[in-house]
Amino acid sequence: MPSLRVALAQVNSTVGDIPGNAAAVRHWSRTAAEVGAQLVAFPEMMLTGYPIEDLVFRDSFVASSQAALRTLAADLAGDGLGDVAVIVGYVDADGPAPTSSAAVPGSGRRDASALLFGGEIVATYFKHHLPNYGVFDEDRYFEPGDSLTVVRLGGVDVALTVCEDLWQAGGPFAAAGRAGVGLVVNINASPYELNKDDLRLPLVQRRAAEAGATIAYVNMVGGQDELVFDGDSMIVTAGGELLTRAGQFTSELLIHDLDVPAADPTPNVTDAQGDDGMGIRRVTVEAPPRPLTDGPAVGGIADRVTDEAEIWSALTLGLHDYVEKNGFRSVVLGVSGGIDSAVVAAIAVDALGPQRVVGVSMPSGYSSGHSKDDAADLAKRTGLDYRSEPIQPMVDAFLANMSLSGLAVENLQARVRGVILMALSNQEGHLVLTTGNKSELAVGYSTLYGDSVGGYNPLKDVPKTMVWRLAKWRNADAANRGGEPPIPENSIVKPPSAELRPGQVDSDSLPDYDLLDAILIGYIDGDQGRDDLIAAGHDAALVDRVLRMVDLAEYKRRQSAPGTKISSKAFGRDRRLPITNRFREGV
Repeated sequence: MPSLRVALAQVNSTVGDIPGNAAAVRHWSRTAAEVGAQLVAFPEMMLTGYPIEDLVFRDSFVASSQAALRTLAADLAGDGLGDVAVIVGYVDADGPAPTSSAAVPGSGRRDASALLFGGEIVATYFKHHLPNYGVFDEDRYFEPGDSLTVVRLGGVDVALTVCEDLWQAGGPFAAAGRAGVGLVVNINASPYELNKDDLRLPLVQRRAAEAGATIAYVNMVGGQDELVFDGDSMIVTAGGELLTRAGQFTSELLIHDLDVPAADPTPNVTDAQGDDGMGIRRVTVEAPPRPLTDGPAVGGIADRVTDEAEIWSALTLGLHDYVEKNGFRSVVLGVSGGIDSAVVAAIAVDALGPQRVVGVSMPSGYSSGHSKDDAADLAKRTGLDYRSEPIQPMVDAFLANMSLSGLAVENLQARVRGVILMALSNQEGHLVLTTGNKSELAVGYSTLYGDSVGGYNPLKDVPKTMVWRLAKWRNADAANRGGEPPIPENSIVKPPSAELRPGQVDSDSLPDYDLLDAILIGYIDGDQGRDDLIAAGHDAALVDRVLRMVDLAEYKRRQSAPGTKISSKAFGRDRRLPITNRFREGV
């Protein structure tokens, strides 16, 4: 049985940086070749980054992708890597693109995979299953492929597939079984959400059984706007055995030696379209074996981590890449001594380093002594750049010229703070981080152009109850490592409060967060209606109150900053509701 040394390049790409992404392919291919890899696979749309959204409608963008692929094939050969098979994702086209306003299926854009060898593009494959749910709109952008590409590489038949092909039964994996391949390579840009890694292994095992072949699954890592990709690449045999698995949120090469059945010289199959809806295209590549390094290559199996560790890694990577890929030098946020701002500050310090994080305490006349002390303590623990800008003189100046009372005064304080943060952003070039959590965003518990101001929100998809869990986990993790817990204990245990009036606490306006989050998860993430929520045991009056708050706050959410998606249904890309909407549950 032939042996094939496979390298899965679990790496980070940037949308639109085609030269930089091509350079990364050359770098990681060289690293893989140095340890004897014969086949290197990169993630979905590695050359262009993913998702490219309406860039797909620009002929110039697609032409750049196609040209870069040809150049990359030649450059790899020029690097002395012409005898390494490199699989890379890119965007292809059959013809000119329509405008985005006239986009229809059949536009000819393809989510494509190519195998590069000997300085040439020797094989291509077009993604068959196009997801059109959640964050995906691929029916808008791409035309599905209708044939499976099988490459005979060094006496082994390897099938090429892309991402969603794995998530659907039938189609490419059924065709791979019909074709009798020994290995299916599946390249992915599969966005993270909590516990998605628990779904992947059983899924890969099902497709391996369907194909009757080993599957090499490689996934992207890194952040792209609201999305973050966690890697979790793996190789699974036809019998379901997990041979090797990469970690989450790590850039790495997963290298493993595979024993793959030799290709049948006269396969007893038809390459015409079968019941699976796929034809089969075959390409033969005469690949001489590369000299292997001493001893077998065994990739190992990375340990799984806790939910809190998973989410923290997603939030730090998402923020890091948003800052780096958009060219910001530093970030600034308001630090109030509360739990939300403390967690955001700790995430920012972990993502960027304390020297790139500015925390601003902005006490008003209602701010408690412990809030100011807790903010200073946070700064000391994390090492961030700490400043204090008291806002009461500014608020008083407004009130001396305007007759305001009640809620208007409360919101004025928040808006003065927003002005300060944006002024520092303009003056010093920081990205403003807003600190509202998903629970507050859901019910509209924020002030437009006040505490909601900012360019990015790390907690946008994190419920309040999870914010507390993350704080406790991060402090415990620091203690276990012999470090300083970054979040003051008082910020964790004290009742949450915006401190916009004397003695104010969140519970004056909101239900207990344990009750609130349970309803929000059902209504938002689970699309449950009023009757479903009541049947699940929630108080009817409380359900009515919460649903009304959620529905009325849609206009605020539409204006909120982007933030890292960690759940099955985040505000923005996942959940899209009309602002003007008179439908009310139970009415």
